[in-house]
This record gives sequence, structure tokens and C-alpha cells, in this order.
Amino acid sequence: MLDYPHGLLHNLSVIVAMTALAIMVYGVILAVAKLIYSETHRGKKRLLCYNEREDLRVNLGSYILLGLEILIVADVIESISNRSYEDLILLGGIVLIRTIMGYFLDKELTSHKTHILKH
Repeated sequence: MLDYPHGLLHNLSVIVAMTALAIMVYGVILAVAKLIYSETHRGKKRLLCYNEREDLRVNLGSYILLGLEILIVADVIESISNRSYEDLILLGGIVLIRTIMGYFLDKELTSHKTHILKH
């Protein structure tokens, strides 16, 4: 089996995880900025504002989903660096939790997209 450079793989996994974090934080900042703009410029358009907020939720959710998927990649890279059974079990648990979160978040986003398109 190849002897991987553990330090390089660890640093790479940290960079990938920080990228995922940056994507999620960017999504939050973008959503908050759009929400503030929408709320300050809404006037008396209640229904339109509701649809705009739902659109913001869908967009924010897509950033969160992307971040979660990239975090799974970071965990896989880290597990290659540390090849112990405990790390593999931990990786399996983390991937399972993030996959379940991603599945239900995607399901909710799909229902919101369908609702927005109908109105």
C-alpha cells in the first residue's frame, strides 16, 4: 500500500473544510443581505415578500447542501490520512449524519421550489 504524506493530506482536508465553511458563510451573508433589502423595500406587498423569503430559504439551503457535500469530501481525505478503525467508524457516522441532513434538506427545498413555482 502507498505511504501517503499524512501532513499534506491533513492540510488538504483542512483547506477543503474551510472552503465548505466559506461557502456556507457566504450563503448566509447573501441571504441576510437580500432579506434586509427585501424587508426595507417591500412596501405593502405581503405575498410577494413571502415568496421572496421562501426563495431566500431555497437559495440558502442550496449553499448549506453544497457545504455539507464538500465537508464529506474533507472527511474522506482526512480518513485516508488516518487509517484506523476508529477514524473509519467516525467517518461513517459523520457521512451518514450529513447524508441524512442533506437528503431531508434537499427534500424540503424541492417542496419549496415547487410551491414557489405554483404561485
